[in-house]
Amino acid sequence: MGKHLSLSDRAIIEKLLAQDYTFAYIARQLGRSSVCISKEVKKHRCFANRYQTTDNDCVHFKSCLRNSICNRPACNRCRDRCKLCTEIDCTLYCKNYESIVCPRLFKPPYVCNGCPDERTCTKNHAYYSAHRAHANYLSLLKSSRSGLRTSPEKLQEINEIISPLILKGQSINHIMASHKEEIGVSERTLYKYIECRAFDVDNLDLPKKVKYRQRRQHKVITKFEYSYRKGRTIEDFSAYTTTNPKVPVVEMDTVKGARGSKKVLLTLIFRNTNFMLIFLMPDGTQESVLAVFDMLTNRLGVDTFRRLFPVILTDNGVEFKNPHELEFTETGTRRTRLFYCDPQASWQKAQVEKNHVLIRRILPKGTSFLLLNEEDIYLITCHINSVSRELFQNKTPFDLMQTEPQKKLLDTLGLHAIPPDDVVLKPKLIKH
Repeated sequence: MGKHLSLSDRAIIEKLLAQDYTFAYIARQLGRSSVCISKEVKKHRCFANRYQTTDNDCVHFKSCLRNSICNRPACNRCRDRCKLCTEIDCTLYCKNYESIVCPRLFKPPYVCNGCPDERTCTKNHAYYSAHRAHANYLSLLKSSRSGLRTSPEKLQEINEIISPLILKGQSINHIMASHKEEIGVSERTLYKYIECRAFDVDNLDLPKKVKYRQRRQHKVITKFEYSYRKGRTIEDFSAYTTTNPKVPVVEMDTVKGARGSKKVLLTLIFRNTNFMLIFLMPDGTQESVLAVFDMLTNRLGVDTFRRLFPVILTDNGVEFKNPHELEFTETGTRRTRLFYCDPQASWQKAQVEKNHVLIRRILPKGTSFLLLNEEDIYLITCHINSVSRELFQNKTPFDLMQTEPQKKLLDTLGLHAIPPDDVVLKPKLIKH
């Protein structure tokens, strides 16, 4: 049995009311309480009121010819009808007064269904109709589930919190992570309010909402295998991580600017924290990538580098096709292991690809990197890693960098978290 009455339930109520059955009997037939039936009838009954032109509700008003009902000396000389008197209320004195409102409407069954005097009664009527009651119920149900169910004051309060932050490029998830108690509504409700244009921002101001299609995993067939990939394919990577399940994995890629802009961004992301390192390179050559590796090795030390970057997964870009130089230092000490995704299978390193979306909010496609400098990249790195991640219970990548090697990396590079409300993911972050 459902919680709400159905149309067939209401049809039974209408039928039994016409047969003058009590609410208790009807309730037993439907397996409900008598209070439920009483509320249903009172809530959805419809009135058929007689037309009244005055406040006098006497049922004999139109045909009444009486005068001098009150027996006052002044009224004994009045030739007008008492019903038209403006000084007294004739209904208080007339013995024939009969209200147009039927007393049956104030006690069960509250309607005229089943009344034996219904056809001859001249009073106001009230009826219960199953179809009309069900239509009212559906209308009320729809209206209760649509619209903005909050006060204008509360909407304005929410607007003052979220609108400035959205205009900085922050996502709803990031805002909710730091202002959930102040906002007081769910993330889904907040999206609904924005769609209804309840705030100073709308859907166009939100970061692009993307529905990712599930990828079909398939093996890419190539005509021949390059020598640099020998022992470093995605199958080798899976075998190595299966044998060493606790080994941290880092994904590596590059981001290019507009045509004619030689500068390239090298990105490295830690899978276990989602923390992304970004380095500005003068070009996209193997020498530039090697220079970044050597710089990190010299500043961190080989042991710390090996603990932070034990396994690196990357694509088949020309800048990464010198694995031996990247895996070993100049003295021949191993510092990492390099593995390659299948050709045209960027989904195999999904985390770094997805985090490039955050870079593109600040540096949209077609942006030239010629004017970028180290300070700009430092700002971009700090702001991106200060965004709350739903994948990690709304913690930021900075929050998750807690081991000694990770803290040493942050101190060495001088990276620090940005306060949640100060995070900017718009091109205006870069001044030039």
